[in-house]
Amino acid sequence: MRISDLRLHPVAVADAPLRSSYGRHAPYALRTIVELVTDEGLIGISETYGGDGPLAALEAVRSRVVGMDPFQLTRLWLDFSGDAAAEERDVAGGRSQTYLVPGENPLDRHTRTYAAIEVACLDVIGKALGKPVCDVVGGRARDAVGFSAYLFYKHAGGGGSGADAREDEYGECLDPKSMVRQAKQMIRQYGFREIKLKGGVLDPDIEIATIRALREEFGPSFPLRIDPNCAWSIETSVRVGESLREELSNGGYLEDPTATLESMAEVRQRLLAADNTTPLASNVAVTCFAQVPEAQRLDAVQIVLSDPHYWGGIRKLQQLAHLCEVLGMCLSMHSNNHLAVSLMTMVHAAAAAPHLTYACDTHYPWQTERDEVVIGGRVKFTEGKVKIPDKPGLGVDLDYDRLARLREIYDRLPYRKRDDEAEMRAHVDPNWKRVLPRW
Repeated sequence: MRISDLRLHPVAVADAPLRSSYGRHAPYALRTIVELVTDEGLIGISETYGGDGPLAALEAVRSRVVGMDPFQLTRLWLDFSGDAAAEERDVAGGRSQTYLVPGENPLDRHTRTYAAIEVACLDVIGKALGKPVCDVVGGRARDAVGFSAYLFYKHAGGGGSGADAREDEYGECLDPKSMVRQAKQMIRQYGFREIKLKGGVLDPDIEIATIRALREEFGPSFPLRIDPNCAWSIETSVRVGESLREELSNGGYLEDPTATLESMAEVRQRLLAADNTTPLASNVAVTCFAQVPEAQRLDAVQIVLSDPHYWGGIRKLQQLAHLCEVLGMCLSMHSNNHLAVSLMTMVHAAAAAPHLTYACDTHYPWQTERDEVVIGGRVKFTEGKVKIPDKPGLGVDLDYDRLARLREIYDRLPYRKRDDEAEMRAHVDPNWKRVLPRW
């Protein structure tokens, strides 16, 4: 069996005006749906970052991909290795996402491009063998994968624009009370049992009050975590960690409170000196294999947030899980805006990684049925978990009518990359600029 064609489908997905330390989300998030067509009629799919950069990177490997045997993933990695392996080895190579959102860092371009091809190949392999992807890569450690309720401060609006504007399902949320309302609504709909707050948006004291309000509402049986995306100084990080010592205990964590591994290490040391064992997590300071031992040596990060999209695919994520286990570190999973194809990639990756120790992140509640691209519509959550489907491959297939609609929206958009700062200047503050630390 050989790959006979590579099809790339850039799409635009309605996105609510969510806030983070990077700025504000645009009315549409950009994604790319990848299809690998084989000479035997099987089609494998994947989903990755969108816009001109990721699309050009995929086009650049077309000649490497067309004609390959989809089972020969090691050979494909070797073909990429002169570029992608170098991205993995260089600790100081700029792979940090401190200043760049996922999908926009040119220094992980080859690794995430390989990941998109690998996942589509695994989908082909699963379909050829009649097996789910997680079983193709060694079998599952769990039959369902748990996710957390991913809460965001947000402005009014449900995403999209003009006649395509979406209903504002969750409403404006810029204070503790409205965040509790958002959490209750999301948990009622999806059944999540863990909660993550995207911080770094409001004054730290308001975000402390928000976490406390969530604890008061849901009690200690719901682990809490907060992620300010490096918006805080070392001093503020320590103060917040101390203020939320109880709320972030029992399965919670403090994620990327400040920039750089060295600063994270100082926060950790100062918290430990106060007998505060709140673990620190990261998907910003630790984004490639070379950074993992350094993070462990400094004791800067106790939980690595993996992501098959920029760590190099599902098999690389399995390797990361084993590395974390050997080094005594924990593992969770990062999320970006995504559709069902990426969600199922995450589900299979998490199912096949025994050392997954925390519920995964997901943006899936922030997208709607109108923006789904798979047959049958939205993926179902039960008690905060997604079950491994019985179908072969990833377990989802493209609905080409839905796909065409999102492609039409993409073609109408005036932008081809994510720029949260520009959205802030356009809608909130004309002089806004991302500054680290902000507090």
